[in-house]
Amino acid sequence: MRKITRLLALSACLAIISCSKKGGGGNNPPDPPDPPPVTEVVYDETGCLYTSYNKLVMAGYQGWFAAQGDASERGWYHYQNGNCGGFMPGCSAVDFWPDMTEYTKSYKSPFKFPNGNDAYLYSPYDEETVDLHFKWMKDYGIDGVFMQRFVGEIKPTNAKGKRHFNKVLENALKAAKKYGRAICVMYDLSGCSPADVAYLEQDWNELQSLFNLFSNTANPTYLRHNKKPLVVIWGVGFNDNRQYTTADVDKVVDKIKGPTKKVSVMLGVPYFWRTLKNDTEASPALHTLIKKCDIVMPWAVGRYGNDNYNNVAGGELAGDIQWCTTNSITYVPLVFPGFSWGNLRMDAAQYNSIPRFKGDFLWKQVAGAKISGAQSLYVAMFDEIDEGTAIFKCAREADLPLHGSRKFIGIDNDLASDYYLWLTGQAGKWFHGDNGFSATKPVR
Repeated sequence: MRKITRLLALSACLAIISCSKKGGGGNNPPDPPDPPPVTEVVYDETGCLYTSYNKLVMAGYQGWFAAQGDASERGWYHYQNGNCGGFMPGCSAVDFWPDMTEYTKSYKSPFKFPNGNDAYLYSPYDEETVDLHFKWMKDYGIDGVFMQRFVGEIKPTNAKGKRHFNKVLENALKAAKKYGRAICVMYDLSGCSPADVAYLEQDWNELQSLFNLFSNTANPTYLRHNKKPLVVIWGVGFNDNRQYTTADVDKVVDKIKGPTKKVSVMLGVPYFWRTLKNDTEASPALHTLIKKCDIVMPWAVGRYGNDNYNNVAGGELAGDIQWCTTNSITYVPLVFPGFSWGNLRMDAAQYNSIPRFKGDFLWKQVAGAKISGAQSLYVAMFDEIDEGTAIFKCAREADLPLHGSRKFIGIDNDLASDYYLWLTGQAGKWFHGDNGFSATKPVR
């Protein structure tokens, strides 16, 4: 059959960039890099590049940050911490600081480096910022991202929130097409009421119309699974006293699938979803809902650390995969590099509460999932610096701004700022079929 080809810009090779170069020490952003060479990506006969989640390694993309002075008019949104008065030395919501070396548009923050230079931050409201992030995905071999869409922030009563997430999604769809990266919408139900959950259907229909979401011409890299466009609903079955119920989510799944099952659905569920214990509601209704869907992804962040991973995951992974195989559901395990939310919680004990161990912890999870028979991965998260799970380029310990009575957490000085992008890309090679990997972490 006739194949459709499109021109995509990408880097021929990657120059490893560390925070010790200009910009990491507080200088103004550098000049834009030279434009990348042009290459060609071949799509299948339908014009769609990603027809299944199988063999893909994808990350979550928050995209919720804003900067004072950007066009979103949301101030230092998600950088700031309302519990201590905003965004300033001694008060922030983020533990990690982005490596700003390559950003072509940035905003002066209230923070300074030890040498007195101003520290800058980015906004994903800017198209060039999201373009850079997707370029990194291409450069390092990360297949793509799930665009987080927080239902509580995009409902009609939050006009600025909806405008923000629509603009970030618009930026991401354009960059995904340019760099040939998979992209998928992921709804997060955190903080929702039953009415908010019901509103998800309306927003989903609006997105399809607004962005021509399933057009293989407009969006040829939108992710499909089981031959249908995929949408993700995260946050069902948790026993943390949410206002909505599994029944509320069940109703919206029925509506967006419709009688013709026009889309595939991935559910984000608690880690102990199969046994209905610990973080999970003790109700078989969750299993009934999962069986209506196509993919299940358990939330593993905070459920284990490096020392007890084998004990916890060893008791869940094999059983989860077997349950999904029996019920013809695709199983996607989650992996994360570490966890830290000392500034968000204003609690020094929460800095590096789940240490990264220079990538050992992340690779232990990657290997555990692969050896257990998983076919794909969800990486939490691409840009989550609030809770310290970010894999994108973050400043090293030696290159951090001052934070008054508090501190920021940095990448180890003997690692490059891009180390976790590189390591995630190695995981991608393994899941793509390269058998040259094992439980031993690869050496860079």
